[in-house]
Amino acid sequence: MFKPTVLTAALALAVSTAAVHAGTDAPSGLTEEKVTALKTAWGEGIVSIGAVHTEGGDYRAAARAHIETFYAYDDGVVLFKPTLASEDQFRGTFEEALSYFVGGDIAEDGGFAIAPYTAVRWENEGTVISGDMAMAMGNYYFMTTEGSEIKVEYTFGIAQLDDGSAKIVLHHSSLPFAPAS
Repeated sequence: MFKPTVLTAALALAVSTAAVHAGTDAPSGLTEEKVTALKTAWGEGIVSIGAVHTEGGDYRAAARAHIETFYAYDDGVVLFKPTLASEDQFRGTFEEALSYFVGGDIAEDGGFAIAPYTAVRWENEGTVISGDMAMAMGNYYFMTTEGSEIKVEYTFGIAQLDDGSAKIVLHHSSLPFAPAS
């Protein structure tokens, strides 16, 4: 079985970053392919953060790079509602997002991205693209080291920025509704 190292996790994040920015010099706005590449690279980044943590590396730096790569906090408002947030439901700042991914400043945060996960699988319900904005919705599945999947519902709002990069400006995720028996 392949066991990721800190080096391979950092390399995976670098490759993921390149995939997000591939073809971003095209003036035509977002495409389905760019949205899919961003989502795939985002999932690979989550796996990489957990691998860095497992190997004893600087997982906070890996998470910072992930947020800088995939979220538009430096460019304006980001609407982020993480799955496992209830006391501080919305993470409108970079530092609040970092706390959610790796633990830290907010008491309820256990470090979602350091679980670790071995893969993220996507089932897209649909994508709507209008010029430089896209919205995608569906389910993503986080594969645990024990081999089980955690199903989560997601909505991503993605903007193509002036420099051509595509970044998340809206991220909402939640666990599926489970009716009381």
